[in-house]
Amino acid sequence: MNKLVLIDGNAILHRAFHALPPSLTTPDGQPTNAVYGFVAILLRVIEELKPTHLAVAFDRAKPTFRKTLFKEYQAHRPKMEDALVSQVDIVHRVVTAMKMPIFEQDGFEADDLLGSIAKQVGSSQSAVRSKKIDDTVIVTGDRDLLQLVNHQVKLFMPVKGLTESKLFGEKEAQERMGVVPKLIPDLKALMGDASDNYPGVAGIGPKTAVALLNQFGSVEKLYQHLDQVVNPSVREKLEKDRDNAMLSHKLATVVTDAPIKFVPEKAQLAKDLLTQEVIELFGNLGFKTLLKRMGKMMQKEVPGETKPIKKKDERQMELF
Repeated sequence: MNKLVLIDGNAILHRAFHALPPSLTTPDGQPTNAVYGFVAILLRVIEELKPTHLAVAFDRAKPTFRKTLFKEYQAHRPKMEDALVSQVDIVHRVVTAMKMPIFEQDGFEADDLLGSIAKQVGSSQSAVRSKKIDDTVIVTGDRDLLQLVNHQVKLFMPVKGLTESKLFGEKEAQERMGVVPKLIPDLKALMGDASDNYPGVAGIGPKTAVALLNQFGSVEKLYQHLDQVVNPSVREKLEKDRDNAMLSHKLATVVTDAPIKFVPEKAQLAKDLLTQEVIELFGNLGFKTLLKRMGKMMQKEVPGETKPIKKKDERQMELF
């Protein structure tokens, strides 16, 4: 069975950065905590999910179409810390050294690229698919991607630190969100999203939003039958913020037709991830524990000498 694992690069990198101590650095002071955590999660994913194919998607710095639609989109989010910015290129180098394809596209978030790849490999009409993918698992910390879950797509989400994760299928996604996965954009259209800073319908919370969607089936059908909303206060709020609801629905919906081409053969997981370039990178970064771990995974001897990191941090990193 062919299993494709898609990594939400930015989400995992951010999680790793905030989970591990900033004292983890190279001897010359380059921060490495985000890189270390990212690789630790990547290796655990490979061990647990056993993919035959793997690809990673990253955001780009340029504004996306969502910012064009709504200039306040994610406006309150702080600028990426310099210590994290300095590690982005290193992570790209590590992923490339492991022979894994990276997807980025101006105007789109990594979410959209993951959604588009999942749609391509899951469609029987896909023109780019030359080898069947039976299952797709998206690794992310972003609950918005639960909307992509279906009989072929699952989400693997960290639930505690970097060491505990949960696999979300359709049942688990509905239990978490209160609606079936495909209605999550509709849920966000009504509730809004404080994290992404878009409004939804003022005064409509999760409980009311879930009840309305379970009754009417979608935001579109809700507004088609607005006169059937019994509570006059709720009906008034919906009518007043109709435009916000429609805008929020567009912002919340993960794009599944981004202009990218996924070729499964190029995403086949290499039998030997521990390339000479990886060995040199990990040596320069001081990743002694990860180097040993990869050697064990690949059943391959690794060099015994790497540049040291602080002993306290090295012991802590062994937990991951």
